[in-house]
Amino acid sequence: MSRIFPALILSVAMTGGAVADDVAPDKLVDSLNGVFGKHAKTRGSHAKGLCIKGDFAPTSDAPALSKAPFLVANVPVLGRFSFGGGNPKASDKAKSPRGLAVRFDPDGAAPTDFVFLSAPIFFARTPAEVVGFLEARVPGADCKPDPAKVKAFTEAHPWTAKQAAWVAAKPVPASYAGLPYFSVHAFEATAADGKKTAVKFKFEPAAGELGLTDDEAKAKEEGFFTAELDQRLKNGPVTFNLVAYVGTAADPTNDPTVEWLESDRQKIALGTLSIAGREDDAKCDATTFDPNNLAGGLAGFPGDTILPARAGSYAVSLTRRSE
Repeated sequence: MSRIFPALILSVAMTGGAVADDVAPDKLVDSLNGVFGKHAKTRGSHAKGLCIKGDFAPTSDAPALSKAPFLVANVPVLGRFSFGGGNPKASDKAKSPRGLAVRFDPDGAAPTDFVFLSAPIFFARTPAEVVGFLEARVPGADCKPDPAKVKAFTEAHPWTAKQAAWVAAKPVPASYAGLPYFSVHAFEATAADGKKTAVKFKFEPAAGELGLTDDEAKAKEEGFFTAELDQRLKNGPVTFNLVAYVGTAADPTNDPTVEWLESDRQKIALGTLSIAGREDDAKCDATTFDPNNLAGGLAGFPGDTILPARAGSYAVSLTRRSE
């Protein structure tokens, strides 16, 4: 049986000082460390990963949705694939979410950061829930969380179990290149003519979704994710198609625990992400991919306390891993 881990995308906190729900950036990073331990020179969450580089080419339809510079002209990108959670030695065979962070870096314009997850929903509505979720899972003397504490928290906050259930229903991932990656948060896209549209984004793998049976996963050696990507890159760029799903009037824009079902929504093709190769990991280690870094033409929605809450703890995590 494959192991299933809670989906912990990244620590969350608002920019500067006190944050939403009065949760400070240090508290959020400390809560992650309480579950996964402290690991020098690594991120508090999504600790295991590798750095990549490439470019993004928008479609002709993209500017009609947003005037963001990367949706108007080709741009270089810096990115990072990762494993959810704060263990830098996480098993490649785990049924845990993977992450894809991308910085679109247009010449002469502000960059935009996308921080996506291989599940369409987040596990908490607020920073306080993130802390509660983690504190319920702090391991005891037996190196395991107290099942009673986990049960009590989940019963009081049932939506916090949805993401883990979504991941558990999927096969063990076979490749970074064979997973869809979702924005989780909703964004407001603004076109040059002022038209505003509520959307969620998704990177769709050109290779299709690639999974392993439990027996296939057991037969793999640890480290196969990196080796598989390196081999795949020898044959050419790894590509993803960026799409936007347009929200309906009934879709919440302030709750990342709610999935927008794709079958019921308009889909807009926005462009192709081409990953040309690996980049020095030190370059990503010195970078904070922050989904609040949005160029003109994109913005988060008021009421989503998780999105603006992520910047401060990202800064804390960067400071700590730089020490």
